[in-house]
Amino acid sequence: MLSRIAESLFWIGRLVERAEDVSRVLDVSVHLLLEDWSGSDAEICRALLAVIGVEHDPDADVDPQAVLDRLAYERTSPVWSSLEGARENARTVREVIPSELWVCLNTTYNALPAQRAKARDAGPSAFFTFVKDRAALLSGLADGTMSHDDGWRYVVLGRSLERADMTARALSLFQVVGDRATSAGALLRSCAAYESFLRTYRGVLDPDRATAFLLLDRLFPRSVYAALSVAERQLADLLPPSDSRLGVVDPALLALGRMRTNLEFTAPEEVMDDLPRRIQAIQHGCGVVTDAVAERFFRAASTIEWVAGGVS
Repeated sequence: MLSRIAESLFWIGRLVERAEDVSRVLDVSVHLLLEDWSGSDAEICRALLAVIGVEHDPDADVDPQAVLDRLAYERTSPVWSSLEGARENARTVREVIPSELWVCLNTTYNALPAQRAKARDAGPSAFFTFVKDRAALLSGLADGTMSHDDGWRYVVLGRSLERADMTARALSLFQVVGDRATSAGALLRSCAAYESFLRTYRGVLDPDRATAFLLLDRLFPRSVYAALSVAERQLADLLPPSDSRLGVVDPALLALGRMRTNLEFTAPEEVMDDLPRRIQAIQHGCGVVTDAVAERFFRAASTIEWVAGGVS
C-alpha cells in the first residue's frame, strides 16, 4: 500500500473519532451548565479550552457561546475542521474506499452549515447529535463495507488511538469541574458509558469506580485499556514478522505495549493514586505512538531527481 493512502486512511479514522468525541464532551458540558451546579460558567469554559487543546488567553473573558463557536461552529474548530479533514483525506483515496463511505463523509460535511444555523435557533444539542450520529454511521460503514485488510487496519488504528486520547482528556476535564457526584455522571455520559456502567455496577454511581471503568474496563470499547488493546492488535498485524530475539523492537508497538500493560496490571483501587500523572502519561504515549507510526509507515524517502550529469 502506498504511504499516502495509508496515511489518509489513518487520519480518516482519527479525525472522525475526534469530531465525535469532542461533540460528546461539549454536549455534556452544555447540559452541565444548564443544571444547578456550584461552579461558574467561566470555570468550565476555560477547562474545556485547555483540555481540548485550544490556545486561549487565561485572563480573557469567556462565555459558553464563544466557546461553542471556537470548538464546534467555526470552520477552524476541532469538530468542523476534523470532519473537513476526514472528507479531504477520503477524497484523495476514493479509489480504495467504498463509495458509501465517501458519500457519507461528503454529505456530512456539506450539511454542517445548515446544522449550525439550526443549532443557533434551537440550541446546540441538535448539532452535536447530528455529528455523533453521522460519526457512528461512518464508523459502521468502515467496519461493514471495507475488507478487513491493511487499509481497514489503518482506519481502526487511527480511530483507537484518538479514542484513548479523548477518553483521557474527558477524565482530565471532569476531575476538575463540578462536585464529584455530578462530574462522575457527566464523565460517563461524555464517553457514552453511563448506561453500560450502571448495568455493570447495578445502578451504583461511584466516582472512583467510574474513573476505573473508563481506564481499565476490558469489555467497554471506549475505555482507555480497550482502545489501546485494539490499536496494539492492528499495529501488530500491520508490522512484518520480526526475527528479533530481544523482544519488541518497533517503537510504536513498544510504546503501545507499555501503556496497555501499565493499565492491565493496575488494581482498580490504585487508579486514583496520582491520577493526573496517569492521564498525562496516556496522552503523551498516544503522541509518541502517532509520531512513530508516521515515521515507520508514512514518511517516504526523498524523491530521486534526475539531473544533467548524474542523480541528486
